[in-house]
Amino acid sequence: MPGIIGKKIGMTSLFTADGKYTPVTLIQAGPCVVTQVKTVETDGYAAVQLGYGEKKLKRVTKAEAGHYKKANTSAKKKVAEFDVEGISLNLGDSVDVNLFEEGEFIDVVGTSKGKGFQGVVKRHNFAGVGGQTHGQHNRARHPGSIGACSWPSRVFKGMRMAGRMGGNRVKIQNLTVLRVIAEKNLLVVSGSVPGAKNSYVLIEK
Repeated sequence: MPGIIGKKIGMTSLFTADGKYTPVTLIQAGPCVVTQVKTVETDGYAAVQLGYGEKKLKRVTKAEAGHYKKANTSAKKKVAEFDVEGISLNLGDSVDVNLFEEGEFIDVVGTSKGKGFQGVVKRHNFAGVGGQTHGQHNRARHPGSIGACSWPSRVFKGMRMAGRMGGNRVKIQNLTVLRVIAEKNLLVVSGSVPGAKNSYVLIEK
C-alpha cells in the first residue's frame, strides 16, 4: 500500500539514539478502511480509496451512505485515493500504521494554515522601504511600482501583490519515521508537517 490517511496531533521533540535533539511531529495514522477499489477494466486506472475517521450517518447524503454500505463500514470524515499497481485489497479491508517501519522516508501532504489577506512583505518577503524614505511617509511596507504607464499600459500577469495567503496543498518530502507506536496508531516523524493541529494529512511512502 503506497500511503495512508492520518491526523496531525501536534509537535514535540526527542533525542535520537546518537544524542541529537530533534523536533518531531506526531501523526495518528489510520486505521483506514478500503471504501472503494478501482480497476483498469472498470475505471481505466488502478487505485484504492481509503476512508478515515468516524462520521454520523445523518451527516452524509444517501449516495454516500450507499457507498459506505457497499463497503460494509460506517461513514467516514476523510476519504482519499491512492494509486496502486499489483496490490490486491478488498472492500472493507483495514490499513493501519504497521504499513511503516522506523527509519524509512515518507512524504506528507497537508493543507497549510490560512493566514488571511496579507501584504507583500509577509506574503512575498519584500524588504520594504527600509530606513531612508526621502521625506515620504506611510510607505514602509508598500509594494511600490507595479508597472509603467505608456508601455505596457497594463500590469503583467503573475505580478507579486498582496492577497490571500496560506490554505494551500503542500507536500513535504523525505521526512524520516523515527518511531512507530502501533498500539496507539501513532507515527513520530522528524521535522514539521503542513497544517494546523487535528488537520488531515496524507502520508505517502
